[in-house]
Amino acid sequence: MKAIIAAGGKGTRLYPLTYSNNKHLIPIANKPLVFYPLESIVEVGIKEIGIVYRNNLDEIKGVLGNGSKWGVKLTYIQQKEPLGLAHVIKISKEFINGDRFVYHLGDNIFVNGIKKPFDIFNSGKINALVTVIHHKENSRMGVPYFDRKGNLIEYVEKPKNPPHDFAIPGLYFFDSSVFKCFEGKSAIKPSERGEYEISAPYQWLIDHQYVVKTVEYEGIWKDPGKFNDLVETNMVLLSFKKDFLNKGKIDKKSHISGDIEIGKTSRIKGSTLRGPLSIDEDVLIKNSYIGPYTSIGKNCTLINCHIENSVLMDGVRIENVEGRIDASLIGRNSQITSVNERPVSHSFMLGDHTKVIL
Repeated sequence: MKAIIAAGGKGTRLYPLTYSNNKHLIPIANKPLVFYPLESIVEVGIKEIGIVYRNNLDEIKGVLGNGSKWGVKLTYIQQKEPLGLAHVIKISKEFINGDRFVYHLGDNIFVNGIKKPFDIFNSGKINALVTVIHHKENSRMGVPYFDRKGNLIEYVEKPKNPPHDFAIPGLYFFDSSVFKCFEGKSAIKPSERGEYEISAPYQWLIDHQYVVKTVEYEGIWKDPGKFNDLVETNMVLLSFKKDFLNKGKIDKKSHISGDIEIGKTSRIKGSTLRGPLSIDEDVLIKNSYIGPYTSIGKNCTLINCHIENSVLMDGVRIENVEGRIDASLIGRNSQITSVNERPVSHSFMLGDHTKVIL
């Protein structure tokens, strides 16, 4: 079996951060977002994985390489135009080459892995399998419709009045029959927004009497496509993280509690750290309180500050800031500093769509 990962979206819901950062490479718990779907696929034993990208090959290949880090082979497939999730399947036909495959969205995280749906698809004569979850806002997602016997009969994108609370996350399974939906007089067509929706191949297979099954995903699913979701996902992943290692230097004036990961050459001076925390390499933390559920990237400097429940990307500098910084996402090489002047004044340099709360 093979796998494809869609990693070419613009990430408009995370502007302005994604103006200069590929959404799939944004760190969560100090690991690029795309690592999580890749590692879920590796865990089930798949060795050949296609990475579908847009115009960011050098950037994403620079992070993922050829796959040898995970003991797999990565093939890069360009989606030249943003024509939808099903279009990703269409352009991957040569790579799939008649095999069965898993299709995983690069910005979805299945925290507990994908072994159960993988095993179900791999064990029977199923042409396609779709995972479903309970979701209170399923009207903004794809929704499965069932007959009285529980068989899938329709896959509807963003229905106004869903008949239940099931929704479809970004994990799909197909055999090579799916490529027939792009051929002949009955070929699927783009939707009103000009994209090949992922619901269309499933509906085509259902309508043409192929065996399409559903399986409920029983673990935790996260789609960190928005600011609040990303911060929350960081908290969840730190809660589940197990391999906390301390390779840094902590002086005797510092107080440490809980699960804390500290990268090599990082220094902690006169500070209090409360886990779970992930602190990358070459970080200086001095006279500060760093509270739970915070991830700090490489080369950050934090002096006289209080931070909790936040994600700091590489190169951030925060110094002499009064009050607590909480539930924040701070982009690469950003600086937040304070000066001891009265009356208090603020000076900003902000990009488009920036949000500031004082």
